[in-house]
Amino acid sequence: QVQLVESGGGLVQAGGSLRLSCAASGRTFRAYAMGWFRQAPGKEREFVAATTWLSGSSTFYVDSVRGRFTISTDNAKNTVYLQMNSLKSEDTAAYYCAAGSGITLATMRSPAEYHYWGQGTQVTVSS
Repeated sequence: QVQLVESGGGLVQAGGSLRLSCAASGRTFRAYAMGWFRQAPGKEREFVAATTWLSGSSTFYVDSVRGRFTISTDNAKNTVYLQMNSLKSEDTAAYYCAAGSGITLATMRSPAEYHYWGQGTQVTVSS
């Protein structure tokens, strides 16, 4: 069992920054790939970024956030971060941290591939 707790959401003006945190716990969470997803009202849950706990792990992003968002892990703190810069109104959504096993390059963008989810944290960007 893996537990995920997000924090760091809030209200920010367009062009501003926020850093989301996802604290992970459980015996086997380091075996899982970690992803960030978001869901705006009336829309499907969307992949944002993914990585693993391995040192030097590759990172992956949806095109709309590449160059603005950075996913990273702090193994000492068992925490995954999503640094969000140059925020836009279209980034407004509930953001979710997720953990999944058996994730591949072909499957990492699918919410159905992730087994554990946090409760979500709201990000609102005002224009």
